[in-house]
Amino acid sequence: MDEDNPAESFQDEASCSLCLGFFQDPVSIHCGHNFCRACITRCWEEEEESFPCPRCKATATQPNLRPNRELAKIIEIAKRLSLRAPSAGERLCERHREVLKLFCEEDQAPICLVCRESHAHRQHAAVPIEEAAEEQKEKIQAHVQILKEKKEKLQGLKEAEEGKSLEFLEKVQQERQKVVLDIKELQQLVEQQERLLLGRLEKLDQEIVRRKEENVAKLLEEISSISEQIRELEEKCQQPPCEFLQDSRDILSRLENEKSQKAPEILPGAEENPTSPPQKNTSLKETLMQFRESLTLDPDTAHPRLVLSEDHRCVRWEEARHPVPDNPKRFDSSRCVLGCQGFNAGRHYWEVEVKPEDSETACQVSWNHALIKHTMP
Repeated sequence: MDEDNPAESFQDEASCSLCLGFFQDPVSIHCGHNFCRACITRCWEEEEESFPCPRCKATATQPNLRPNRELAKIIEIAKRLSLRAPSAGERLCERHREVLKLFCEEDQAPICLVCRESHAHRQHAAVPIEEAAEEQKEKIQAHVQILKEKKEKLQGLKEAEEGKSLEFLEKVQQERQKVVLDIKELQQLVEQQERLLLGRLEKLDQEIVRRKEENVAKLLEEISSISEQIRELEEKCQQPPCEFLQDSRDILSRLENEKSQKAPEILPGAEENPTSPPQKNTSLKETLMQFRESLTLDPDTAHPRLVLSEDHRCVRWEEARHPVPDNPKRFDSSRCVLGCQGFNAGRHYWEVEVKPEDSETACQVSWNHALIKHTMP
């Protein structure tokens, strides 16, 4: 016993010599030495005739375990007093009040040096706690690195998705602007057709009024002439018989001739009904249909190295010739393709977006476009 260090001396006296830890339910045996009840019971499990003391070897014929309540109280007080205060960052064993310096690999728990020598951990592999912590830290850091790589990959996918969405939104915005422009052009076209048709109707109104005035004037003139003839004939009928018969034959002959003659055309242009609505204007409908339709390319005319898109609105040049059906309209020596639509009149144009891979392709596509415009009827 080291009397210069009372704390260590007290800890030795308060510790079981079998488990090296503080007494747990301490008991006294026949020789007066104290042990944990569980430790001494386990030590005497195989004894049948004599029961020796593990410290002094004194034997007894019967196990005699007497509870040492006073020692148990002292142990409880010692535990509460924490005979050894830990340094900064250190933890103490709850049972032995020693610094936890080892790590039991089987129990996966930190232990002190006293625990290492105890029956519970004597057969277990143990490593310094710093070494065990470093090993576990390396494993955790490896997982952290995996998670960081996964996070970085997900971040890249997120940015790609955002970029894709932004690209789609820009395309939608461009399409929206195109629709607005197309609608404005359509409105202008409709307004132009409206002004044209209203102008025609105005002229028709004026023509109807002019014809009415001319026809009414002719009718009034004819009515006046007929009224004059009626007056003359009535006056003739009032003459005496001798005077009446002098020229009555000539008058009747003249009336018969006038009756047999074809009646004069009173209403010039009567075969045309000026009050009927104008003929159906088909140019407006045709113009609107042409406005809505865009130029499409004729696959039957495309050169074998020109590949058309599914909607026949885009074309690209490839080095390899593609197998295509024989068609008398197909260009074989010239790198050309014609449009499907034809027009007999009016002004038409197309906007062609050229995305060449080299200057030669760009020139070829531009030339083909000029040919398409030139061959329109």
